[in-house]
Amino acid sequence: MKIVVIGGSGLIGSKLVRKLGEQGHQVIPASPDTGVNTLTGEGLAGALDGADVVIDVSNSPSFDDAAVMKFFETSTSNLLNAETAAGVGHHVVLSVVGTDRLSQSGYFRAKIVQEELIRGASIPYSIVHATQFFEFIKRIADDATTDGTVRLAHVLIQPMAAEDVASAVGTISVGAPVNAIVEVAGPQQYRLDELVQRFLSERGDSRAVITDPHARYFGAELGERTLVPGEDASLAETRFEDWLSQAAF
Repeated sequence: MKIVVIGGSGLIGSKLVRKLGEQGHQVIPASPDTGVNTLTGEGLAGALDGADVVIDVSNSPSFDDAAVMKFFETSTSNLLNAETAAGVGHHVVLSVVGTDRLSQSGYFRAKIVQEELIRGASIPYSIVHATQFFEFIKRIADDATTDGTVRLAHVLIQPMAAEDVASAVGTISVGAPVNAIVEVAGPQQYRLDELVQRFLSERGDSRAVITDPHARYFGAELGERTLVPGEDASLAETRFEDWLSQAAF
């Protein structure tokens, strides 16, 4: 099976390329580094020629509201048009659990548009909603930091390891399109403020986490279960404690 991974040099993409290659698939990592640019369309036709599956795990380089909307609208439209021309049979995209509940955030509004474009196209698809990665916790802390203090809500979160995200996306990509959303998550729930405080303490970061029920998460105010999946989610095996003991900071 020929599989093209858009964003194939990134955190999840590089893991996907390795895992799918080990399974014997012909895997093409596609990114600006390899001459494929979904914003301009450069290199898309050549990369997608003969492809059975396209997996989009690319992300906007900027979280600015206008920039992120332009990225996901433009790149997704270009990609879907190129897939249609190439006769691709399965479009897989990585998105985020709770996306539809986070429309106050410019980033998640752009992800909502991305998913709407995919559902409106003619290509069979699978949308994978993953909970946040353990590897993303520092970014959460940085975004929530003001004057050296991290302000986060005391809400539930069920994060997972990037390695497990890649495994889940890879499994879905080689199966039949579901034409729906599939949720994947970590094995345990935590409180967002407590999880980030533990992460910062473990890596020797002196920032203190202040619990604030109105603290914004990338621009959106959170409810108790905004960031956790439904009961049908597939759960990964890697526990935060185990990942933390092996992480290289």
